[in-house]
Amino acid sequence: MGLKKRQKPNAEFNMSSLTDIIFLLLIFFMLTSSVVAPNALNLKMPGNSNSTVTADSKTDDVSIDSRGNFFYNGTRMGKLNLESQLRKNARRKRSGKYKMTISPKSGAKTEDVVTIMDMAMRLNIDGILAVEK
Repeated sequence: MGLKKRQKPNAEFNMSSLTDIIFLLLIFFMLTSSVVAPNALNLKMPGNSNSTVTADSKTDDVSIDSRGNFFYNGTRMGKLNLESQLRKNARRKRSGKYKMTISPKSGAKTEDVVTIMDMAMRLNIDGILAVEK
């Protein structure tokens, strides 16, 4: 009598292929995350300090009014003229870094302030943000 043995279906799951896929994804994300460079401004926030700072009367001032007009030491300038003036002053400064103050008036747009801060970052200028209370 030829009785056949009944075969039960195998309920096991092979994890080796899944671990290979996870490992490859991990490598992919590690490699691509190092390629991405952050596009952010390097802001220096004010803090408490015990040292005294002497104010330089020659520090240039860039102010912004509520209508989006830019002023360099009180003289109204466009964005391109202002950037060329800042570039010229940054090149002229031999010892140390060129410093300027950014003083937006009440109601000035944040985009305009960020535009000036971006100029300072690209030209390697230390910008001091001076706002009113």
